[in-house]
Amino acid sequence: MFGRSSKPVRVEVFGKTDLGRTRDHNEDRFLVADLTRKAASLQPDVRHHDIGPRGTLLVVADGMGGAAAGELASEMATDTIYAHLVKTWNAEDEVTPQRFAYRLKEAVEVANASIHSHAKAHPEVRGMGTTTTAAGVLNDHLYLTQVGDSRAYLIRGGQAHQITKDQSLMQRLVEAGELTEEEAAQSERRNIILQALGPDPKVKVDLTHQEVRRGDILVLCSDGLSGQVKKEEIAEIVSQTPDLSAACDKLIALANERGGPDNITVVIARFDGDGLRSSGVDQQDDVGHQVYPLIDTETSTEPVPVYKGSRPPVPNKESQKQTRAVVLALIAVAAALLWYFIRNK
Repeated sequence: MFGRSSKPVRVEVFGKTDLGRTRDHNEDRFLVADLTRKAASLQPDVRHHDIGPRGTLLVVADGMGGAAAGELASEMATDTIYAHLVKTWNAEDEVTPQRFAYRLKEAVEVANASIHSHAKAHPEVRGMGTTTTAAGVLNDHLYLTQVGDSRAYLIRGGQAHQITKDQSLMQRLVEAGELTEEEAAQSERRNIILQALGPDPKVKVDLTHQEVRRGDILVLCSDGLSGQVKKEEIAEIVSQTPDLSAACDKLIALANERGGPDNITVVIARFDGDGLRSSGVDQQDDVGHQVYPLIDTETSTEPVPVYKGSRPPVPNKESQKQTRAVVLALIAVAAALLWYFIRNK
């Protein structure tokens, strides 16, 4: 049930980003914000807070484009998503899960348009883009928007579940049965993504949702972490490390030990409070990639087309003439064959 209780939901959150071992600049960006108080920071009052009536926002973005373009794209993505939610969602009279999910998805689309327009006006950064995984928490529910291949994991009862789907070539091949997940993880083409914020004027945002339970841990990360550290290892570290700053350090250090080929960014949020239902190892079935059903009037972009078969052709005068000609020709052939058989009987 969406927003089932008015009792408090508390979140403890921390995030870190690291250059990695091979890059000379960091194109990753993250953001942590208490939307009710309009505060985006890692100050103590944001790191530990009760989720208010306007919710909480967590974002990870992995920029691309070379030089300063990737850094700019990821910065524009996080800043624009936050600013748009503060401007529109905080002004909403209708404080409902539907409106929150709609505004979150809209904010990602606005960020895409902003990055695309900037790149179009500045040839030196043309083609810049960024992945974006943005999580909004309202009451006892988590709403996720996904573009690209940064990831969100939910850890419940010590078990990790990937609750986003990579928008990547490898994910498509895995879903088609062409590759196993292990083969995809080792492929040289694993970094090919199908879309990002910025390169195109419009983007299809994957919007999903998940009920949050007491003790759940949410991990958002760039592929600098997920490409080097397995989800089971992520679950073990965050479950066994009470201090979230130390947990971030351990995850980043492990990715660097394995080569650190990319920038590494991680945001960890732990949920508690009487406003959440209890969780455990026996409550894993309801965790996963669950599409959030926005009502038609609140869908701000065209949905992914669903093929329902071709419509029957509408005949025009020319096609009617052609049809009559074909029918008459068939009748003539049939008559000729009939005459031939009668004559030779």
